[in-house]
Amino acid sequence: MDVSNRRALPGLAYPEDYLKRLADDLAVRFTGIFSLETVERYVLESYAALLRVSRVKAHLATRTVRFAADRLTALAQAKGAVPYEAHEVLFVCVQNAGRSQMAAVLTATLSGGAVHVRSAGSMPSHELNPAVIAVMEELGLSMSQEFPKPLTDDVVQAADVVVTMGCGDACPIYPGKQYQDWDLTDPDGLDIDEVRQIRDDIADRIRTLLAGLGVSAVAL
Repeated sequence: MDVSNRRALPGLAYPEDYLKRLADDLAVRFTGIFSLETVERYVLESYAALLRVSRVKAHLATRTVRFAADRLTALAQAKGAVPYEAHEVLFVCVQNAGRSQMAAVLTATLSGGAVHVRSAGSMPSHELNPAVIAVMEELGLSMSQEFPKPLTDDVVQAADVVVTMGCGDACPIYPGKQYQDWDLTDPDGLDIDEVRQIRDDIADRIRTLLAGLGVSAVAL
């Protein structure tokens, strides 16, 4: 589909030239679901949100398109425009740099792909906790594709289960969803042994969560 002749947002100015190309590519991907105006707005909002928490700008383009695409997919799911292909679980903590990131990667692994996972932070950090990366690598699990993301309404709407971890009332409440609050220690500033214990606690909780969803956990 040629998006060059489609009407963009009036007076829209892109802070970076590549954002227009990202928006055009996503507009093609979401043809028949969202207008170009909606896609552009999501791209710019996602870029601005990540720019505020990114210290390294080298990956900003890649992260922007991933973040915007995931948010648009979540919105499409919530509106019934695209089908749910798996259980949708959202993990929310404060910084999205430790607990929720470990939970997301562990859930994707332990479920064997039977659960689709998102994570977010009420006040996202600039980067992942190095100790968290280290203890996950001990299990052979890479965090190289993960990055802190702000909590947005669309990903909450798309979730079947929302698990919060110390973020208080930041997460909006929607009827018909399962909400759980896990009382977990924040790994920020802790030593590697303490972070390892948090990791194992999360893994045990995830096995229980999966059992409640009727999903058999695979071995790590």
